[in-house]
Parts: sequence; structure tokens; C-alpha cells
Amino acid sequence: MTQVSERLASLSPSETLAMSQKSNELKAQGIDVINLSVGEPDFFTPNHIKEAAKKAIDSNFSFYSPVPGYMDLRKAIADKLKRENDLEYTTDQIIVSGGAKQSVCNALLSIVGPGDEVIVPAPYWVSYVEMVKLAEGTNVIIEAGIEQDFKITPAQLEKAVTPKTKALILCSPSNPTGSVYSKEELEGLAGVLAKHPNIIVLSDEIYEHINYIGKHESIAQFDAVKDRVVVINGVSKAYAMTGWRIGFIAAPLWIAKACNKLQGQYTSGPCSIAQKASVAAFNGPQECVDEMRTAFLRRRDLVIKLCRDIPGIRFSVPQGAFYLFPEVDAYFGKSAGARKIENASDLAMYLLETAHVATVGGAAFGAPKCLRLSYATSDENLTEAIARIRQALAALE
Repeated sequence: MTQVSERLASLSPSETLAMSQKSNELKAQGIDVINLSVGEPDFFTPNHIKEAAKKAIDSNFSFYSPVPGYMDLRKAIADKLKRENDLEYTTDQIIVSGGAKQSVCNALLSIVGPGDEVIVPAPYWVSYVEMVKLAEGTNVIIEAGIEQDFKITPAQLEKAVTPKTKALILCSPSNPTGSVYSKEELEGLAGVLAKHPNIIVLSDEIYEHINYIGKHESIAQFDAVKDRVVVINGVSKAYAMTGWRIGFIAAPLWIAKACNKLQGQYTSGPCSIAQKASVAAFNGPQECVDEMRTAFLRRRDLVIKLCRDIPGIRFSVPQGAFYLFPEVDAYFGKSAGARKIENASDLAMYLLETAHVATVGGAAFGAPKCLRLSYATSDENLTEAIARIRQALAALE
């Protein structure tokens, strides 16, 4: 019997993509499903970015691109990091990849090997722990519950460090919680890391511009750690360009060179047309970013207002991204007819099949008491979805 590799067998399928697929299957049957499982903006890519892509096609940018990305894009990224984040990077320290997801994976595969430990705060984005497995590393999970706004403390970080610790993954603003680390909180973590000079920090900042509390803060700003921080970002969330698949790292030169070597062997350079569109995203007008953030803030406030009327759920108010991550364990053990809700995955499936609202169970994010709801959809959809959820939960006894 032919079998897949141990590497693949150890991986879990993406629950977010699985729920999205199930909701699409129900839609194909003519069922009116409202999808709150997907982590992407519902806006169209801004016109000036699309025009840049059309121009690139007409200008015959149809050949292989350089492995680390076109120089004009890496220059645009370096300029953005200086202008918006006051971070200095040369173009040699920037590697452009097929989405921020590949950027995270490149970095992990470049620095982590068998026996290396990677500290992952929970709740976490579903793919972090799977990528660590892929790199043959060991996940060390730090649990940060709702009472601490899903953010780890310096004391927790210090306790998790061992001689085998190779990396820490941080995500702020966070998927799935929407929590945002303040400058003071990041400084506290940097103070711990200063005592452990061999630990690399992977700072996933893909939700940077969907931030409702002011200026984005990066842990790369602190002198004690900046020479071992890998900043990961891209165009998907800020510019509504999820399908264009452009992400990047800005990293110490040795890590950038390692990622360039790795990428050169398994994907080569990212899409030429998407890169030219991304140059326009970074260098062009930014009003579109503000408009989308304003819409997400309005939707967040709407969802919070509606969910406060649902008994038995608890949540913290997200300060960024476009997710609500409520604790729903008050409904575990309840039933609707012969159907019993044992856990969050059962509840998510119940809501999909009964209320026709797609969410994602929290177990995939390392938070089994929670559900993730994306509010990256219209006000009308959100109002109807929360009404359906409230009704379905009320039917459980």
C-alpha cells in the first residue's frame, strides 16, 4: 500500500479552509449560507492597483522574476518600512514570496530543525504549529486566555524559554483574536528576549493596517532584538489583494539569504504581474486603506453590539484584524433533539447546518472553548448571521 510521507501524515488539514469548503458545498445546493469563516476582506482590489497590473501585462512582464522579487518592489517595501514603521532595511534584506503564508514558512524552514523549539502563543493562527511540524521542530505553546486579552506576558515568555528555544512567533494584530500588543507590552517581551540572544522572533504583521487603536507597533523597533527579528507582511489584508499572493520578509541578512536559497529551489520568484500591482499598492495613494479600516471598525462595533445580546458567550473587544473570538463553552453539553454539542467544532457544524452560518471552531487555533467569526462581510450579512446564531443557540437545551 502506497503511503504519504511521515512529514505529511503529521500535518492537520486547515480547519478554516475546510469550513469554507463545506459552506461552499451547501451554497452549491442552493442553501443561503452566510460565510463568517473566511479570513479575507470582502472588498475589491483598488482600481489604481488593478491598472498597474494591466499595464504590466501590456508591458510584457511575462517572464520569470528574480527569486527575491523585483528590485522596484523590494525598494517600495524598504521605503514603506522606513516611512510607516521607522525601520531601516536594505533591499537585500527583503525577500518577496507567494503570500505572507509562504514568507512565514520560508523563515521557519530556514532556521528550525529537529530538536529546535518554537514558542507559539495560543490562540494562534492555524498554520503556525503545522509549519513548525513541517520544519521538524517542536511547538511550545503558551496559553493566553480571554482574561489577559489573549496576549502573553513577559513572565510567561521567560518560563517557556529553554536552551532548545530557536524562535518565537508573534502575531499583532492577531488572527484569530484581534488583540493588539502595545509598545509597552512588546518592550516587555523584548526585555526577556534580550537575555536570550539566540532566539529569532517571527513577527507576523499582516494585519498591520487593520488596527483600531492608533499606530501599529513592531517588536523590530527595539535595539536589543532588532537584529534577530523577521518582519512578515504583505498586501493581502491592507489592500484587499488576497488572491494576488504577495508577501514579504524583512530580516537579518543571513536569514534573508537563507530564504532566498530555499525559495530558489522550490518556487522561484513570485508572480510578475502581482508584484507590479504591489508596487502600486505600496507607492500609491493610501486612502483606500483608511476607507477599508473605517468599514471594518463599523462592522466590529455592529457585531459587538449584536453579540452582547446573546447569553452564555464571553468575548474581549478586538482592537485589530476582523475577527471576534468568543468563548462559547457554556453551550457544551447541550442538545438540540438527538444532536449533542460536545465541543466548539460540534457547535460550528451545528451553526453551519442549522443556522446556515459558517464559523470556525477554536480548537484549530489552540483555544478549544472559542469560535472564530470573521466580520469581513456586509452589515446586512452580519446582522442576519448574528440573528441566526442567536436563534440556533437559543434552541439548545
